[in-house]
Amino acid sequence: MNLPFSPEQFFDVFERYNNAVWPAQIILNLLGVSAILLAVKRIPASDKLISLILGVLWIWTGTAYHLSFFVAINPAAYAFAVLCLIQALLFLWFGVFKSRLEISFRADLYGLIGALFLLYALILYPLLGAASGHVFPRTPSFGLPCPTTIFTFGLLFWADRALPKSILILPFIWSIIGSSAAFTMGVYEDAGLLVSGVAALALLAFRPARTPVLQG
Repeated sequence: MNLPFSPEQFFDVFERYNNAVWPAQIILNLLGVSAILLAVKRIPASDKLISLILGVLWIWTGTAYHLSFFVAINPAAYAFAVLCLIQALLFLWFGVFKSRLEISFRADLYGLIGALFLLYALILYPLLGAASGHVFPRTPSFGLPCPTTIFTFGLLFWADRALPKSILILPFIWSIIGSSAAFTMGVYEDAGLLVSGVAALALLAFRPARTPVLQG
């Protein structure tokens, strides 16, 4: 893949971003953990709060990363930012305003796959990156597009009802774009991005609804 930037420029962007927004990474990770806890230890507002968190994460990656930093080396970042904001609006529309996203952990196939992707996004992704020589701050941290997409797929695997197809399109597109570009740059931890995208397309797009859980 021919890219308008070098690997050095690519990792320089991560370094500038991570240094500029610190300690926002801690808050973003806490938001991710909060979404998981809301799905495991449910409260009446769990579904809306999880959808709100997902919306915030996609707004953040679109504005705080693409528009503020990635655009310096890739003009396509403008389009990526718009797609991220559209994805955020989909979570807010379907999850917060329409209450069509019901997310809870169950110990079934979907629950276990989702848990694996969530574990990968929050813990294994940075560990594998460090093992590959991508040490903070010159590495994608949680809240950036690739780990955020993996995390999103993880939570969507916990959905109790069939998902609106539109909510899967943009994360799947990014799983292809992001992983192919990242492999060119040597970010091999993004293998999880491609795997999560393919799994989501295969198992989520046409899945039946699970029996809804009781709000409590």
